[in-house]
Amino acid sequence: MMKKAKENSNPSQTSNRILSGTSLEGEVKSDGDFRVDGSIDGTIEISGKLVVGEQGKVKGEVKCGSANISGRLEGTLHVEELLSLEESAHLHGDVYTGKISILPGAEFTGSCNMGAVVRQIEKNEQNGANPAKAQSAQ
Repeated sequence: MMKKAKENSNPSQTSNRILSGTSLEGEVKSDGDFRVDGSIDGTIEISGKLVVGEQGKVKGEVKCGSANISGRLEGTLHVEELLSLEESAHLHGDVYTGKISILPGAEFTGSCNMGAVVRQIEKNEQNGANPAKAQSAQ
């Protein structure tokens, strides 16, 4: 009797890859994990983990559950949980994260907002409020 191949019924366990030598421009959305070894220029919105490999390059706005960066990322990065920057990481931009881990050798240029600030920003975005506009109105 043959067994059926195990079906991946949980979309959060799916994995997607942009391989070395592949470039993509535009918008990426996924309910699963995403690995970039090529290059992406645009926006990435995933609920799972983003991995940017040593040869990977991302330019644009990124929103993800967690992230592990070994390559280059330029832009705004919103990470709900843990952002890990490996020794070979080059991150240039603004970071909003719950927690951050930076290994010696990683390059990070920009600003970092951690913890309660991130939760407040997400709460305001869900309610349709813009914190910058709210402050200027006062």
